[in-house]
Amino acid sequence: MRESIHKYFKIGTIQWMSFPRMDGKESLMTIARDDFFDAIEINVNKVGGFMEEAKAILDQSHLKVCYGAQPALLGPKLNPNAVDEEARQKAEAALIESVDKAEYFGAKGIAFLSGKWAEETREENYQQLLKTTVNVCKYAAAKNMNVELEVFDYDVDKASLIGPAPLAARFAADMRTLCPNFGLLVDLSHFPICYESAKDVIRTCRPYITHLHFGNAVADPAAEGYGDLHQRLGYPNSANDIPELYDFLKVLKEEGFFNADDPMVLSMEVLPTKDEDEMIVLANTKRCLNRAWAMLED
Repeated sequence: MRESIHKYFKIGTIQWMSFPRMDGKESLMTIARDDFFDAIEINVNKVGGFMEEAKAILDQSHLKVCYGAQPALLGPKLNPNAVDEEARQKAEAALIESVDKAEYFGAKGIAFLSGKWAEETREENYQQLLKTTVNVCKYAAAKNMNVELEVFDYDVDKASLIGPAPLAARFAADMRTLCPNFGLLVDLSHFPICYESAKDVIRTCRPYITHLHFGNAVADPAAEGYGDLHQRLGYPNSANDIPELYDFLKVLKEEGFFNADDPMVLSMEVLPTKDEDEMIVLANTKRCLNRAWAMLED
């Protein structure tokens, strides 16, 4: 593509993934000072210790702020589709609190993930997730905010209810009949461990996708790093590199996601290993995105 990727997408990064070790303020400043980024995804775990200052930095930056509520569930092991009603309500309360925190930082919504499920209670889990999501969406709608469910693996690592693309599309269709402020977040990192391709996921979920992530995973159970670890593109024995990122962008183009009037957020979700340099891995990801974009035909 001869035109800039920034015309069609707001390119972002996930602060707590890109900088797992760097101090919260330093990493926030690093992203805010880098004009490659149009968006940032934060959570209170990374900026909670200096909230007022973090808000001031974000206000200055002209970055689109997105808020990830996934850690608010994963940390304390809360399940928004728990069959036990008290457990479900605890997850719902954490998501409602996340909406308030997102609003403070100027985000227009939150993203979260579904919880673990069991085969014998799968439909009951589904109904419980609908209940939670409707309640959170209604709360967010009163603040003119949105709610996005990220599609994760269903039997590998997170083992989330949502889940394969067809079930995600069913859930989103059910949600949209009740809450127009609901959408899906799909992540290239999760396609290999859901046994799906970019075409599978994007074409199946197309009407409901409101947010995009890209990264990598090791899909071979026998290989080091197996699971949802978001390794750098090109990691040994991993599923995604420049060709897969190119294919992801190509399918997005074919399916009409290149929108110059209202660019969607496209964030890199890449986690350096304990032995890797955070800034080098971030630069690696930018290079891969630039190359994949350059390969696209106009």
